Amino acid sequence: MQQKTLIVLVGPTGIGKTELSLSVAKLLSSPIVSADSRQIYKTISIGTAAPTKEQLSQAQHYFVGQLELDEYYSAAQYETDVLNLLDELFETHDTVLMTGGSMMYIDAVTKGIDDIPSVDDETRSLLKQRFETEGLEPLLEELRLLDLDYYAIVDKKNHKRVVHALEICYMTGKTFTSFRKSASKERPFRIVKIGLRMERERLFDRINKRVDKMIEDGLVEEARSVSHLRHLNSLNTVGYKEMFKFIDGEWDLYTATERLKKNTRVYAKKQMTWFKKDESIHWFDAETVSAEDILKICK
Repeated sequence: MQQKTLIVLVGPTGIGKTELSLSVAKLLSSPIVSADSRQIYKTISIGTAAPTKEQLSQAQHYFVGQLELDEYYSAAQYETDVLNLLDELFETHDTVLMTGGSMMYIDAVTKGIDDIPSVDDETRSLLKQRFETEGLEPLLEELRLLDLDYYAIVDKKNHKRVVHALEICYMTGKTFTSFRKSASKERPFRIVKIGLRMERERLFDRINKRVDKMIEDGLVEEARSVSHLRHLNSLNTVGYKEMFKFIDGEWDLYTATERLKKNTRVYAKKQMTWFKKDESIHWFDAETVSAEDILKICK
């Protein structure tokens, strides 16, 4: 029996994954599984650069615009949901295409997520209150005392990761490190990773132009329509945080737009750094690669 194959198309934001994925999906007669932690939500399609209605009509898409903004969703849930979906899709497809730029989502499916316990509401509320009243530094020092190994590697400017590690320490009485595993989980299908790359200045120019297009397409109005929900995690992201500053009168539109471009470029660099560490990725020039080139790698 032929082994089923999951093609995973990755690359930084703005590099052209959507258009290429449609070409690949057409050649394979494959559905597209989105690996984007923001495009999964409804009502924020402009700021997340979600596929347009026309693009969605060209192939069956999954995990695009299916959650309400107030629905909690995690990489662990994504892992479970995608694996269940793949069980169904592989009954009628030999190859399925997954594409996106959310690093944790991609790793969750291709490598597996650590079996870290869910945090109860009481612990989450306690650590949230402490962060809001004490700031990050005391929590960092506490993490150093409770879990020195994780303290040594955590991004010390990322309060979410620091707080989450402390939540686990508080709730379980064990170190956060003890729940983290380095071994990848085995999958009952073949995984082929395709990466898109581009000269940095060219990519940044594409990002800047895409932001201008978002503004033209109504990003400000979209952000205004959800601004009352800004406390939700789904909106704690590049694109909306900058527009909320404009809506509140803290920045003019030019400042908000330029800051959005800068923050998107920073995120793209973070994505590139993350993907470069994955030695299993087959890299292609985003401006010259064709769907046929990708299919040759997958044979």
